[in-house]
Amino acid sequence: MKRFLGITMAFALMLFCSSCYTLKNESIPADMKTVNIQFFENNAALVVNNLSQTFTEALKDRIRTQTRLSLVRGEADATMSGAITGYAIAPVSIQATANNVAPIADANRLSITVRVKFSFDAAKTPADKKISFEESFTKYADYKGDIGSQEQALIQQINKQLIDDIFNKAFSNW
Repeated sequence: MKRFLGITMAFALMLFCSSCYTLKNESIPADMKTVNIQFFENNAALVVNNLSQTFTEALKDRIRTQTRLSLVRGEADATMSGAITGYAIAPVSIQATANNVAPIADANRLSITVRVKFSFDAAKTPADKKISFEESFTKYADYKGDIGSQEQALIQQINKQLIDDIFNKAFSNW
């Protein structure tokens, strides 16, 4: 009897968790079935060679794995486009030096800004039209030492934060 009760509770928990997962996509209209994610060109003053490709592919992967939408090229129910508009490194803390030598940066901040336009082209109701947006998203990561050895890891970290914000804005109405 205890085994039956345990199996029943495990099954109920599994059903509950799966229903929670579907709530995540509640704001995706039923008639939105396809999305075209266009290449995000790097228009920042400082350019990192693989940033556009890395960002675009990570965004596609997130949508592919966490929504029911199909990624297509060309005509789609929704389109996401944009550009990387900012890539900047700035000091965030200063370290004093001896003998009146100019202070140096103790820590730096890498910031990335992405301009995103999301349009639900097949919107039929006013509520569907509210899903569309055009907005800039900025995220950053602080680091110490030389940027060269840390840059790719920092880019991945920042891309994840940016994609979380963009995904939530487009598909979770946050």
